[in-house]
Amino acid sequence: MHYPENWDLETFFKGGSESTEFQTFLNETGKEQDQLEADLKGTLTEDELVNGLVRVQEIAVRAQHAGGFVSCLTAQNVKDKQALLLQGQLLELSAKQQNLVASLDQMLAELDENAFAQLIARPELEDVTFNLNEKRQKAKDKLSPEEEKLASGLAIDGYHAWGNFYNQAVGRMEIPFEEDGETKLLSAGQLQNRMNSSDRSVREKAFKVNEEAWQKEADVFSQTLNHLAGFRLKLYEARGWTNVLKEPLSYNRMQEQTLNAMWDTITANKPALYKFMEKKAELIGVDKLSFHDVTAPLPVENDQKISYQEACELIIKHFRTFSPELADFTEGALRDGWIEAEDRPGKRPGGFCTGFPLKKQSRIFMTYDGSMANVATLAHELGHAYHTYCLKEKQPFARQYAMNVAETASTFAETIVADALVEEATDKELKLSLLENKISRALAFFMNIHARFLFETRFYEARKTKSLSVNELNALMEEAQREAYGEQLSAYSPTFWASKLHFHITGVPFYNFPYTFGYLFSLGIYKQAAESEGSFEQAYISLLEDTASMTVEELAQKHLQADLTDSSFWQQAIDVVLKDVEEFVRLSEQ
Repeated sequence: MHYPENWDLETFFKGGSESTEFQTFLNETGKEQDQLEADLKGTLTEDELVNGLVRVQEIAVRAQHAGGFVSCLTAQNVKDKQALLLQGQLLELSAKQQNLVASLDQMLAELDENAFAQLIARPELEDVTFNLNEKRQKAKDKLSPEEEKLASGLAIDGYHAWGNFYNQAVGRMEIPFEEDGETKLLSAGQLQNRMNSSDRSVREKAFKVNEEAWQKEADVFSQTLNHLAGFRLKLYEARGWTNVLKEPLSYNRMQEQTLNAMWDTITANKPALYKFMEKKAELIGVDKLSFHDVTAPLPVENDQKISYQEACELIIKHFRTFSPELADFTEGALRDGWIEAEDRPGKRPGGFCTGFPLKKQSRIFMTYDGSMANVATLAHELGHAYHTYCLKEKQPFARQYAMNVAETASTFAETIVADALVEEATDKELKLSLLENKISRALAFFMNIHARFLFETRFYEARKTKSLSVNELNALMEEAQREAYGEQLSAYSPTFWASKLHFHITGVPFYNFPYTFGYLFSLGIYKQAAESEGSFEQAYISLLEDTASMTVEELAQKHLQADLTDSSFWQQAIDVVLKDVEEFVRLSEQ
């Protein structure tokens, strides 16, 4: 079977960024928002409030559908000016939606206990009791609806505008890179792929060029970062929030005690990972790994690229050993043009999965160049799509899972493929390479993500008193990396705060620790799946179905009988990684 490398967006709206069909859809959605806003004026009866809660979910689905389309347009061609204009319209639509939700949330907050209990007992809201309780509580923590409406309106040309400016500036970057006897102009994403090369000389050159390119633009990006943080902190101050982690923890439905238990357990186990870093350094012929070596593959004789077709077949095959339903879903997604994987200039860097709920489909964006890392990314994003698929029949509020559990399904999918490849390998060199790939991904979660978390936590505290200069940001970033990597590297990436898109995203604050949570949480699930008798498939689907309907602590207790505030859960997940480290060291010494 042939699997296309370009996605199909025509299924949703014909004509791309010039689509009149899409423009009509946006206009109709805006009118529905205006009508609902008008209907929410004054004191509502219980029936009217229930009707409002049902309708706001229906409109949210339309807004998400539109958002997915614009995300795809801006990612596939960063020079599509019309798509950027649509992004502006979408921000206005999103702000309206936030205001509608805020108004309804405030109405929930103002109900007395009896009236609220009666409301959530209504059959129309049966699926979203948890979500309505959550909304009611969050509304009590915020400003008045009028003030929140003003803040979200100002954010369009303030907060979100800085995030969009960053994306456009990165999209315009053309970085000269000497390759095959000629100078090529690479996008940031293409240069990133060069830093994952198995050839260390290519990595080293790409890393140097990368640092120089981002340092050259650092004055601009220090502005975006400082202004984004400044807006957020002013809003927090107005709401009376002093802890910069309040919003990300609330968004991720987790306790700070859980977050601390996770990081403390990781930190305690880092020395056991240094042995792997030392062995990898030996294998690539250096005294110490550099920043660009940590997740790079080992040099392999006759290193073969994996074609996109082969990658698709490999992923389907290994998914099938765990879950026939996951495999069937994946085969359909790959066959039906859900993936944009072509390696070409003009695309934005990175990868993502976005949903189109009106069609009950997703689309996946990445740049595939045949590396094992790209195979992992494809499996990862397909895990996201499957998670969305498992929730497709839930009411919209009950589909809104947080980022930390979103990363669980994706990382779980990655682990299935990675483990199967290691098991299949008979050649020592190949087995070492595959183990290295698995362990290096763990290091990214334990060290790279930890460095991002340390940097962002400290940056936000410092930003409370002043804007930080480029030199101060570079110093703060390198300090965080040195601590997170335990001073085990020969060179660090001071400009990482500029080059990492996640620091400049406006949708979700602290776009870092949920990755590590999801990785370790998925290992805990994976371990139970491996030890279970019979099929674990239905238990896994049940867990995914609950991801937007309870806190992560409740989710773990219900489906895994685990206490996330205790280090023992995190330790047994890390032990899976340490077992791979032992095997890697043993093989490398043979």
